[in-house]
Amino acid sequence: MRYEFADYEWTAIKPMLPNKPRGVPRVNDRRVLNGIFWVLRSGAPWRDLPTAFGPYTTCYNRFVRWRRAGVWGRIIEALATAHNAAVQMIDTSIVRVHQHGACITRNQCQSMGRSRGGLTSKIHAVVDGNGLPVRLALSPSEAHDVRLAGKLLSLKSGSMLLADRGYDADWIRELATKKRAWANIPPKSNRSDPICFSPYHYRARNQVERFFNRIKQCRRVATRYDRLAANYLAFVHSHQSGYGCALMSPRPSSRRHRVSVMGCDETIWNDGCRSRSMPTRCAYIAPGY
Repeated sequence: MRYEFADYEWTAIKPMLPNKPRGVPRVNDRRVLNGIFWVLRSGAPWRDLPTAFGPYTTCYNRFVRWRRAGVWGRIIEALATAHNAAVQMIDTSIVRVHQHGACITRNQCQSMGRSRGGLTSKIHAVVDGNGLPVRLALSPSEAHDVRLAGKLLSLKSGSMLLADRGYDADWIRELATKKRAWANIPPKSNRSDPICFSPYHYRARNQVERFFNRIKQCRRVATRYDRLAANYLAFVHSHQSGYGCALMSPRPSSRRHRVSVMGCDETIWNDGCRSRSMPTRCAYIAPGY
């Protein structure tokens, strides 16, 4: 069936899942995880889950239980420990809230904002030079892009920050200077003092745009159907958990092959590159997390 984990992908993600040695044996984790990612990729309601994945209540309860236990967040943190710290990119993307997810009191508490198109939410993402997430957050759509930048950024000495003009703020540049990093951000038209900006290095910022394009291939992420912000953000975390673990998994013997991560096909080269057209070639994560 579509969107199921391959054997090598399951080998990489299995050690990161919680293991309960005592009590009643749980339902097969692989079957439940395949059901969760089927809902994530197809965007269908939980009640429409095919019977091949078992009862939909089992998949939903396991998804919520792992979200409350922080399983998805720990997998993202484990992948982030091996990220390329030389470059960090930050950006946001807005998603439309479906009417099924909007019928909740006090939408402001669930990171829903109102714009011309109705209720929307904004995803804040910090990725490394390979387009893999370092930190993710959710906010109402009317919130400014820089509102969560201070909490998400984790710059190190000698690193470079890439962002668009929306992040051209003095306090962000001062934060990068304190960390001995370089904020390579294009200046706004109203900035009077000259700054150091490299258009050549700025071209690599397309990695964060590719990140949003990749996660929005999942319909459950492209449109928000979840009333709770924690559940929606857990879907984003789960997608990147499967995608990152797929990159960590052993490669087939061919020099070039195609892998499908939850329906997202991509070319993988044996030297660790996802594509020859990418500006950074070290897209492989060493399994030393």
